[in-house]
Amino acid sequence: MLDTTPLLKEISFPEIQRESLSALQVNLGYRCNLSCIHCHVNAGPKRSEMMDRENIDGVIRILEQGKITQLDLTGGAPELNPHFKMLVEAASKLGVQVIDRCNLSVLELPEQQGLAQFLADHRVEVVASMPCYLEDNVDAQRGKGTFSESIKGLKRLNKLGYGSREGGLVLNLVYNPQGASLPPDQQSLEVDYKRVLRESYGIVFNQLLTIANLPIHRFGSLLLSKGEFSGYMDLLQSAHQPQNLATVMCRTLISVDWQGYLYDCDFNQMLKMPLVDEVDDPLHLRDLLELSLQQRPIQVAGHCYGCTAGQGSSCGGALDRATGGIA
Repeated sequence: MLDTTPLLKEISFPEIQRESLSALQVNLGYRCNLSCIHCHVNAGPKRSEMMDRENIDGVIRILEQGKITQLDLTGGAPELNPHFKMLVEAASKLGVQVIDRCNLSVLELPEQQGLAQFLADHRVEVVASMPCYLEDNVDAQRGKGTFSESIKGLKRLNKLGYGSREGGLVLNLVYNPQGASLPPDQQSLEVDYKRVLRESYGIVFNQLLTIANLPIHRFGSLLLSKGEFSGYMDLLQSAHQPQNLATVMCRTLISVDWQGYLYDCDFNQMLKMPLVDEVDDPLHLRDLLELSLQQRPIQVAGHCYGCTAGQGSSCGGALDRATGGIA
């Protein structure tokens, strides 16, 4: 696989600093039942990396300090980690908001029957990948049959009260562009998504989150192989909006990899750019128990333009909206 890391590290980006930490984004492992083209994690069924019980316990100890208000679980498919439910239960008891970044099709796996009900019982916010509302586009990006399984998963969640005001359970969908382009206007696209999914499948959801494809790992390699890397970086840099720097997610979030090491964001994790101490040793979950990161410089490189281009992009969707702030 072609690596964009050296090229990205040669590109400068404005300096930014951390604010008070409020969110922990934990990668529970790289194993996934899908192998999506746009996946910056390079996840798939053959990946074996998985967070163990010792590090899961480390996450819980940090939550027990009471400083973290949001636990964002990602992967791979985070639900495939055998300790997923235990972690969700512990976080819920502590009053921490839990987000599950779900690919939807995982809900339909025979060994995951009852998963949707578990998420509803613990009022987990589901952020579900749905890169398009058209079957051919989704299957081309994520694998044949994925759209159908995703629709089944959405209907299952809707029956449990997800996505409706009456049910009170949050279901947000995530859109990624098909290739080397920026996401369209988030609010306008949300209107289209809601109309098509309601009229065609009777599906409802709360918000659409648009996320730019970052030029790293699988997608970055694809750009290099097609000779589109430089053009995509030019697009991101030319669309950079300085006001988006104020609300990028890395200011208040720490990313944790499956081994418990700390990063400024999930993308830095994939580029092997860890948070380090004064002697350049990687910081670990155990260090976070006694460490304050406020006002610490954030490690930046060329990929960061993916978060500040156009409306901006974060794990919470567009940064710059008509109402202002994070979507």
